[in-house]
Amino acid sequence: MKEIRIIGLLITDRIKEAGLTQQTLTKYAHVIKSRLGFHEVSEDVCSRVGVIILQLAGDPAECNKLEQELGLIGGLEIQRMVFGL
Repeated sequence: MKEIRIIGLLITDRIKEAGLTQQTLTKYAHVIKSRLGFHEVSEDVCSRVGVIILQLAGDPAECNKLEQELGLIGGLEIQRMVFGL
């Protein structure tokens, strides 16, 4: 059965965790079909908290490796949705 896998990442400290998170996402770019990232910005401050939503596609084993590596990064909360087709 084919599936659509969505991963949500809550980054609690973008300034501290952005580098390692970006390295990991770049390493697994071949399984990331879509990526959406956002954080709150105002005239006075740029939020340290950010959210990234990933749609994964490709080899399920590689998708699992991506999730595992992201899980090792401190300051990330990961949520997962899987839709079967």
